Formats: sequence, C-alpha cells, structure tokens
Amino acid sequence: MNDLKYEQLLISSLNNQEVFNAESFTYQSVFLSSVVPDLTNARFLPAIFIEDEHAKLFVSRKITKKQLVDMYHAEDHVLIGKSCMINCLKYNSPDWKKANKNIESIIELGNNISVSELIQTPTIYPVGDSKYQVLTGHRRFFALVYANGYGSASQFKVYEEKPLLAKVKQFQENASRDDLSQYGKLVAFLSATTEIDALNHAKIKAGLKKLTVKETATNLGISMGAYDNYNVLTRYTCVIDAYESGLSLPFIKTKKIVLEVEAQYKTQHGKSVLNVTDKKNISEEITNRLFNKKQPVASAPSFKIKPFKSSQAIKTLLTKNIIELNTGVDWNDVDWEDHIAVSKALSTVVEYLENS
Repeated sequence: MNDLKYEQLLISSLNNQEVFNAESFTYQSVFLSSVVPDLTNARFLPAIFIEDEHAKLFVSRKITKKQLVDMYHAEDHVLIGKSCMINCLKYNSPDWKKANKNIESIIELGNNISVSELIQTPTIYPVGDSKYQVLTGHRRFFALVYANGYGSASQFKVYEEKPLLAKVKQFQENASRDDLSQYGKLVAFLSATTEIDALNHAKIKAGLKKLTVKETATNLGISMGAYDNYNVLTRYTCVIDAYESGLSLPFIKTKKIVLEVEAQYKTQHGKSVLNVTDKKNISEEITNRLFNKKQPVASAPSFKIKPFKSSQAIKTLLTKNIIELNTGVDWNDVDWEDHIAVSKALSTVVEYLENS
C-alpha cells in the first residue's frame, strides 16, 4: 500500500468516526502452512519452513543438514520444522548469534506448547490467495511450527482485514514483553510512531486536532515516562545501531548518556538548535560513551620555522634581543595565539639572520 492510499484510508476512517484499534475479528483454526510472517516485524527471523516429512527425516538422521539446505536453498536463513530449527546463517556472524538467541527461546516455548495449551494465540489477517500474515505473535507462530509441524492447524485470532495501525498493535504487544530484545523494541517503536505521524497528518487534513503526547503514549500502550525514554533513545540512530551490535545497557542509563552528551555539547558550543554536523558529532561522542571508548587527546599544534644553515645566525638569535632588530616583523601586530602567524614571523626572523 502506497503512502497516498494509506492516508486516504485514514482520512476516510476519521470522517466515518471509526474507532481505531477496534477492528472486527474472530477466532479460527488455520493451517500453519497458510500463514506467512511479517518481514518488517522485530520478531522476524529469515525463516524457511520445512515440510513435516523432511523434518522427520532430519530428526531421525536420515537426511543431513547440507541436504536440507540444498533442497530448500536455505543459505542465510533459519530452517524451521517439527522438532527442528537449523541456523544456516554465516557461522559466528552477528546475525547468526542473534538468530541463535531467538532459536533458543522459540524451542523453549515450543516445548512448553507440546505439553500445555498456548494461552495467547497469535493474531493474523488475510493477504489474499487463502493466505494470512502474522500481525502479532511471531515467536508463538514459529514455536507452533516447531511443536506441531508445518502441516498442522492451530487457533488464531483472525482480523477481517489488516488493521490500519498494524505497527501500533505490534508495538503494544512487544513493549510489554521482557523477552524481546532492546533493539527490537526500539525498531518497533519507530515503526509505530511512523503510523502515528501518518494518523496525525490525516487528522489535520480532516480538520481535526493532532493526538496530544499523552494520547500518543496511551495509543502505544505505554506510560508518559516510557514514551519519553523511547523518544530520547531513537533520536540518534547510533543508539539503535549500538543495541543491534550487542549493547545491553538498561534504557534508562543510555538515556542519561544521550542527554548528558547533548547538554555538554550545547553548552560547549553555545548552541540551542543543532544542525546535521552537530548531531553527527554528538552521535560519535554517544557511541564512545556507550562502548567506553576514550576520545584521543588532540596534541597541541607545534610551531614551524625554517631550518638554520648558519651557526652565526643561531648565535645572533641566542645572544641578541631579536625584537629590537630590524627584521621586518611588526611584533605588535603578531597574534601570539595564532600558531601559523607566529611560525611565519619566526621564519622571517631566520631569513633575516641568515642574510645578515
């Protein structure tokens, strides 16, 4: 859906006084093989699903990992089937490590599903051709495939159509779950606020007032304090990059670092409004602080003068009051704080002494 069509749908809903986040849904039993994950969701794994027959052969060691990878063209993906999850990403890469953490939690949940009911069902919506896309509950969906097989059916909460504020719904769920990575929460927040921004733009076009900060936080399902935390943490992409690279500092500590660096920079440079260059400099300092990198101490600039060729010139320099000589330098006009100007004056003196 393009931005213009999305905006038109939002305006139409506003004009019809429809209540957002109140879309119609039913609970249905749906085959897992007819459900696809959302590639843009923070829970997403680059997954390829294995047919139950092939999963059974792999578990019973009648087929190898390499054969499965070749069969499903699974390089740089994670293979998921009944009782097996296979990480085929580049070994020991950041993506491989991140996938491994997700795999561990999905297997644990899958084992729990095998012996008990899934309390909160995943939510899905139709995307055509008898297919559905996961809205919330990606980890639960993967765990269902692991526990029961790709050919099995399970209970889902099925929306009649894709909710207009789908990313807001995803964030509402992800923000309250401790098992989602900090990086995942920040990405989910950015996606949700993009939808909120679109909604506000549509409200203005419809002659309505934008959501207040309090209303925005309420729509996202978080407190005002948490909303402020997310806003500060997503102000600089370097913070999101740091969490993606493995940073594990609590959000509140990272927020403190961001605000301190910002305040110090503004005070040091006498600025109240930051431009692109300022934000780049602040980002570098934030990254250094987050990873405890010390800034290299800038060495003081040195004075540069022409080399002496005459020992007599050196003797004159050391034994005479140079300022009283007619060297051609107006010492009253020399800016002694300017290293280039001082170096130029000294070079003029050396040239005078060499030629005297």
